[in-house]
Amino acid sequence: MKTAMIAALALAGAGTLALSASAQDRPMLPGGNWAGMLDETDGGHRFGNPEAKTRLVEFMSYTCSHCATFAREGDGAIKLTLVPTGRFSYEIRHLIRDPIDLTATLLTHCGDPKKFGGNHEAIMYRYDEWIEKARKTTQAQRSRWQFGSLSARFQAIASDLDFYDIMETRGYERAEIDQCLTDEAKASALADRSAADAERYGITGTPSFVLDGELLEGTHDWSALEPQLADAL
Repeated sequence: MKTAMIAALALAGAGTLALSASAQDRPMLPGGNWAGMLDETDGGHRFGNPEAKTRLVEFMSYTCSHCATFAREGDGAIKLTLVPTGRFSYEIRHLIRDPIDLTATLLTHCGDPKKFGGNHEAIMYRYDEWIEKARKTTQAQRSRWQFGSLSARFQAIASDLDFYDIMETRGYERAEIDQCLTDEAKASALADRSAADAERYGITGTPSFVLDGELLEGTHDWSALEPQLADAL
């Protein structure tokens, strides 16, 4: 999916939503505790031992309310109880649904990859605030999201939905945020990966989970995922 296709994605999704304690960035702990290990993969970001026997991949979208719920209910439980053992890794990847989602994804990927965990939580934990702003946007605001360069569109979305404020609380300067939002090559790569993952695994909704290479059919929340993780371990 090239830049032109991203532009089409932005045009197609811009009006959709109108209708319808960040963690600290930690190094790996001594003594075999993998709780703070975070590295970038070719498709996302992985928490824990890269050689773990059991591997979970979550495919999520920032504009997905069920993903926000999972971030509150399941994300912490996985990182606190399973990842530290070294026998389990947890990777977050993105299925990009609309221009807001792509903007948020660019921001969570901003800067050092080890900042991803905190950036992800900061966006997710304030989901209710910024999604409400998205639903209440004016026609003039949505027009700014649809016309002009892709970079200008991403910056307009970030401004209207208070993403700048969220990232500044993470210690980012505005110039650094803008640099990430104007990285159209990164946006293209993220969109390409999203499309490839959706096709590879046959994913149609978020969140979806792949455990040890197999898509968990009908599993879209923590209550359904938790017993399957217990069985796998």
